[in-house]
Formats: sequence, structure tokens, C-alpha cells
Amino acid sequence: MKFAHLSDCHLGGWRQPELQELNIRSFESAIKTCIEEQVEFILFTGDLFDSAFPPIEILKETFSEFRKLKDAGIKSYVIAGSHDYSVSGKTFLEVLEKAGFCEICKFEEQGTEENKQIRLKPIIHKSYHIYGYPGKKSGLEVQDLRKIRIDEPYQDNFRILMLHTTIKEVAKNLPIESIDLCDLPKADYYALGHIHINFEKEINGKPAIYSGPTFPNNFKELEELKVGSFYIIDVEGYTKIIRKEINLKNIELVEVELDNSLTGTEKILSELEKRDLKDKIVLLKVYGNLAQGKTSDIKFQEIQDYLEKTGVFCFLKNTSKLEVEKIEPLQIKLQTHEMEKVERILVKEYEKENPSNLNEFISPLMEALSLERQEGEKSLIFEQRLVAGTSKVLGVDL
Repeated sequence: MKFAHLSDCHLGGWRQPELQELNIRSFESAIKTCIEEQVEFILFTGDLFDSAFPPIEILKETFSEFRKLKDAGIKSYVIAGSHDYSVSGKTFLEVLEKAGFCEICKFEEQGTEENKQIRLKPIIHKSYHIYGYPGKKSGLEVQDLRKIRIDEPYQDNFRILMLHTTIKEVAKNLPIESIDLCDLPKADYYALGHIHINFEKEINGKPAIYSGPTFPNNFKELEELKVGSFYIIDVEGYTKIIRKEINLKNIELVEVELDNSLTGTEKILSELEKRDLKDKIVLLKVYGNLAQGKTSDIKFQEIQDYLEKTGVFCFLKNTSKLEVEKIEPLQIKLQTHEMEKVERILVKEYEKENPSNLNEFISPLMEALSLERQEGEKSLIFEQRLVAGTSKVLGVDL
């Protein structure tokens, strides 16, 4: 028996048209390989789509690929992920199932909320029993996973458990909801989705695998994973695990450190000119502390225009680690006579830069307006003295 394990395809997830198209082409490549390898069935462990209601063009492409599987006699078994899950249960996964292109793993809840149990129902494929439970938003499926049960005896069949969740072995010390593999029902193969990594672990000698996304889903994943992937599992008395990479475009990571954004454009272009970027996905990572200028001084449109002329496939930038250097305000304590001296210097500088006949009033007005209220003096009397002094300087009757 040979089967495939795909997860986290996130079809329709990219905003950039080139990468959305590449995402679909990567999915097509995985399906093509599965047909060529003559697998008997494919496990889709969640987030087939990036949303519960994907765009119509994405649906057309997806239905076309599932039709190829059906025509090749390959079964498709599916669970929802945190992205394509809907509380109402109405998603386009249901439409795929009703069209006869796949079968969604089912379950039923028993008991009250306090002592609820969730019984997983098997999809039976020859001697293989396939169970699954969907992922939910914000890891809400984890509490339910502690209540799942499988009634059939474990030894009587090859048992596959499909989950879209985070296991403790991956979460480690991160403060996120997760479940220990040992708390799950026994299985011969744990088909996992949700975490976008390539992960292989054995529990009691049985493989637990995150297949990784069929195409990276954001800048960081393009940088770290570089390629998409899925698994083909060959069971011949023992379980043979084969990881398949999907690499349709090469990725070029360009990292540039800046301390002056005013010369940043030239520095970035200089670095790009050293490389062969044709038909590649270019990831530009700009970082550093800016002592001069700000991020908006970098002419990214000029950089993009240059890259388009060189024939890049797609260009993405990341400036999250580029910070403007914070300069603490200078605090100087001055004595009264020193402040008066600074004021005179500032007034003279202002008069020099802004010549006007009115400048002769600056110093007398400053002196008149610096009048202080005397102890016990009523506000009305103080205001009268202030107005009288100002009137005298200006030579008008206020």
C-alpha cells in the first residue's frame, strides 16, 4: 500500500498574483507526482484553502486537480484546518465531497458538555482505517482532542489518525495550546497539519509527521523553508517514509544593513547588481539602526523597477528590523543669568536671519511679558500692569 500526505496548501492565500499562481502550480506538481507514483489515496490534513470561502478562480483550479485524482482512481480523504474550518460546517470542502471528489472524516459527540466524548468514525480503505478531527481557530480543537475516542480494536487494522493541531513536541516551551502525542489514541501513522515545518517523530515506533506546506505561505517561510513539500508513505511490512520537495522557482535572499537611509537606495541597488536574479523570487531584507533619515527615504519603487528590468519572477521586501535611531533630548540646566545670555544670542541670530524693522520690539516685549505677579496682587491689577507695559513698548493704547 502506498499513500500520500499533503497539508497546509493554503490555496488562494498569497496577495501577489505571481505567488498565488505559483502556489497553485506547486499543488498541481504534488498531484502530478502522486498520480505518477500510483498512490492509492491522499490524506489532506487541513488548510487546503486559505479561507472557508475561497475565490471562484481558486475553486476552479482546485476542482480540476481533484478531478484528475478521481480519474486516476486515487481516493482523497480530508479534514478541515484552522483556515478552511467553519463553525457552521458549510465550507467548500463540503462541496468537494458532494461532487464526489473527496471524503471528509466524520465524528460524533456523546454525553453532556461536562463529560463529553468525541467518537471518531472510520473511513475504511481496504485494511486501512482512517480517522480525523478538524483544526479550529486559535487552537480551540486541543481541548476536544483530549476527549476523542476510537472504538475499534487497534491491532485489527492499519490505523491512520489525521489531525490539524499543535503537538507539545513542536510547541516545546511556547505558550500556545498543544497536546502530547501520548494523549492521543494509538495509530500506525499520525498525519499532522497546521505547523509549517518538516517534522518526523516516532511514538512507540509509529511515525508522526508534519508534511510542511506545499508552498511557503509568507516571507519568513520562503526564507526558511525555500521549497514546498509533502510525503509519500509506502507500507510493505514496514513503513517507508519518502519526503518529496516541490521547487518550481529558486529563491534569492538579499540582506542589506543600513545606518543611513539617504544613501540606502544606492547601497541596495549595488548589492542587487552583483547577483543573477533572473526568474527568481527575490527576498530583500533590510535591517539596521538609522542614524540618518527614515525608512520612507528608501526608494523601493526605483528598486522594484530595476528588478523588473532584470526579469525577476517576484520581489518581496521586509523592513521590520530597520529602526530609526532614537536620540534622547538634550537636557541642560542653566542659571538665570545664563538663560538671559542664551536668550540674547538666540534673538540676535533670529534678527540676523530675519531682518525686519519689527525686530527692535523683540527684546523690549520679552522683558515686558516676563513681568511676574506680586504676592497678594489681584489678577485684575496684574493684568493692567502687563497691558500697560506692553502698550508702552508698542507705542499704542491697548
